[in-house]
Amino acid sequence: MNVLKNPSFFRPASRPSSPAPVTVPVRTESSQGVGQVPRSSNKLSLTSFIRQAPSPAPTPPPNPTPLIHDGSYLEMLSLKLSEAVSKALAQPAGPPIASEQAAGKRPIPQGRGAALGSLIASELKAAHGNPHLHRAVLRSLQRPLTVLLTNLSAQLLPVLASASFGVVPPTGNQFSFPNQLQTYGLSIAKFSEELLQVFDELGLGNDADIRGDGLKSIRDGFVSIINRVVKPFISAIQRELTPIIEALENPNTTSIVKPPAGTKASIVYHPSIVALQTLMPLYARALTASTSSVLSHATLASLLISILWKAMVAVSHRVDARPSPVLGPELPLLGVKKRRGSPLSTTPPVTPPPGRFMIKLPPSRPPSPPPVITYATAAADCKALYDLVVSLPRPSSEHEATKLAREAVDEAFEGFRTLPALLDVAKDRALVAGDAVDAARHILQLTTEIPSLIALPVILHAFGGPGAASVAAMLGIGEEDYRKACLSGFSRAEECTAPIAQRILDVLQTDADANQIVIQWLEMELAETEETFSC
Repeated sequence: MNVLKNPSFFRPASRPSSPAPVTVPVRTESSQGVGQVPRSSNKLSLTSFIRQAPSPAPTPPPNPTPLIHDGSYLEMLSLKLSEAVSKALAQPAGPPIASEQAAGKRPIPQGRGAALGSLIASELKAAHGNPHLHRAVLRSLQRPLTVLLTNLSAQLLPVLASASFGVVPPTGNQFSFPNQLQTYGLSIAKFSEELLQVFDELGLGNDADIRGDGLKSIRDGFVSIINRVVKPFISAIQRELTPIIEALENPNTTSIVKPPAGTKASIVYHPSIVALQTLMPLYARALTASTSSVLSHATLASLLISILWKAMVAVSHRVDARPSPVLGPELPLLGVKKRRGSPLSTTPPVTPPPGRFMIKLPPSRPPSPPPVITYATAAADCKALYDLVVSLPRPSSEHEATKLAREAVDEAFEGFRTLPALLDVAKDRALVAGDAVDAARHILQLTTEIPSLIALPVILHAFGGPGAASVAAMLGIGEEDYRKACLSGFSRAEECTAPIAQRILDVLQTDADANQIVIQWLEMELAETEETFSC
């Protein structure tokens, strides 16, 4: 057993000795090259013997999402909006122009409000997919926009308090319009309008609920700025136009000036028309610049309707004196013969020049007749005024909020446009042919677009009897009381049409033979009025 445990016969008797270990020579520092770093002896790796390929560049991280939970994005957004607000209100670069400065400040350049609005729109659209971030951006807008609104109100306050803001060029003095202060105020209104356009596109500030975007008060503030600028500006223009247009009721008494040589005929317009020919282009440009916002179109419609109504009342109640035409050059009196010499003169007559005894040939053509100067009729003044007023801007017909205002303005313009045809018929009764019924039907066609109380004094004066001259006198009230009670506007005149027409008809029946045309026309008007109200 011991033999089997230690079988010596399985091992060779002698085995070769192991080889001697290989001695690696150690390189001393002196044997290394100058500038070479010694390699560590305790690092044994194959990487020093294998040439590795260059590692690929690391892939860039994906773009960060707009929402950062640490709040740094919202802080940067607040700083960015504050900086944009400061730039929007900063004075424009470049040398200042004296004609543009108002109290040391220049107007806000156009387009800055749109630039600030585009920045707000881009931030909100970027956060549209994340409702939490979207609400956070809306909250971030409140502080810079509130500061902006406060600064605009502070800049606008001295402008509105100045007396020169409500000054418009009068008839005899033509100056820059709008003036410097008005231009500065209108620039603030334009800036607010551009921001409101962005608010409308994004639907901001429409919800009064505190759980909404919280921009309702800011939107109302921008609307208030526009109204505070535009309404006084338009009211100043209306105050200047009203007395000029009301003066059209007075007959034209302008002194005739000798026309220049070569003119065949000349028409002398009413002084109000002459003044408006200079003022109306200025007012048209100013109104176009100040009423670009839809918010101001209601005020613009009120101005236009008021002007057209006062013009129709003035022209319809005007009675021309019908002066005879005036010849241009003064003609010598043919019936008076001049004597050759005065009985008190003892000086012998001067010897006539030799050219007097020469044969005078007749001229090649007869002399031109002298120019005829005539006063403009009420119809001619009405046409001239319509051509001037039609240049004024009108409310927009594309927005729902201003469609009714545009329709009312268009109806007023149409009535004023058709008024000269009725005035021409009233001046020349020969234009109306046939019996009383046919004449009444013709007049009814002319007055389709004209308010009945505007056409009534014209028809009474032209086709009425001796006692049918004034509507107020036939009603038994004063002229001023009648105009205040019944002729204050289009709607009031429409309300009073039926009772006044019936009363005038009853008065004219006392002398029906002399008022046949007027009676027939009033009966047709009453029938149409009843059909309109019944529908």
